[in-house]
Amino acid sequence: MRIGMIGLGRTGTNMVLRLIKGGHLVVGYDPNPNVRQSLEKAGMIQAEDLTAMIRGLRENGGPVLVWMMVPSGPPVEGVLDLLLPLLHAGDVLVDGGNSRYADTIRRGKKSLESGVRYVDAGTIGGTGGEDAGFCLMMGGDPESVQILEPILRVMAPPDGYLHVGPSGSGHFVKMVHDGIESALLQAYGEGFDLLKNGPFDLDLPSVAHLWAHGSTVRSWVLELLRVALEANPTLSGVRGYVEDSGTEKWAAEAAIEYGIFSPLLTLALMERFASRQGDLFSNKVRTAIRHECAGHRIEPESIAQN
Repeated sequence: MRIGMIGLGRTGTNMVLRLIKGGHLVVGYDPNPNVRQSLEKAGMIQAEDLTAMIRGLRENGGPVLVWMMVPSGPPVEGVLDLLLPLLHAGDVLVDGGNSRYADTIRRGKKSLESGVRYVDAGTIGGTGGEDAGFCLMMGGDPESVQILEPILRVMAPPDGYLHVGPSGSGHFVKMVHDGIESALLQAYGEGFDLLKNGPFDLDLPSVAHLWAHGSTVRSWVLELLRVALEANPTLSGVRGYVEDSGTEKWAAEAAIEYGIFSPLLTLALMERFASRQGDLFSNKVRTAIRHECAGHRIEPESIAQN
């Protein structure tokens, strides 16, 4: 199939590479020409602007498929304003970024006015997605998601994608996922802080490796922590400043809106805010995991000391 990819950052780039390996033709656009040229060498057809991208996708007829990996908020709105006039009724437009689900519902209605099928994809995979695949939570009407099936089968691992419901539901499910992840990272951070500063001189990478095999707290996240600790057992040079992508805030806000008792999701978010006022080992643990998982930035300790 032919598909256009807008936004060639960490995740977008790995999606393009996986799709090319899976036999699909990808026409890609990013404002950075160096990124476009790099992926062209890997087999992507680069487009210098959105008009050229849509023209290239429409050459063989049939509905045009476009996948956006654009930061939430105004950047998505800007691309949408430029893209909708170029698309025809029946074309499929996917928002694979971390958009707020309420915004996605609104954009879906706006797209439908011109007959464009708007699909939201909650996306998990980051830097490891090229090899391991991406977990995809799809929201939209069933027929639109079905059109994307050949793309989804390549982009996701076995059982790694699901049509979860109508417009906005994919981003809602991803938002809740990120709230759970935030609480999980908080628990690992506190636990390994206790292991490090308790009465024993413990080999933390070995404990992480042990727990990843048969324990009730085993997870891919724990294995990522083992990788980080083996490379840097004390996490020296890592500032315990834990970022958030915005989805964690939205999950806490949604819990309040719908009256759902969610103290762990909310407290984990508050702890992320607190991390910016100190430099605890527990925060270094969470920062290291997020970096191993999706390449999230690590700030050097020197920043905290200045």
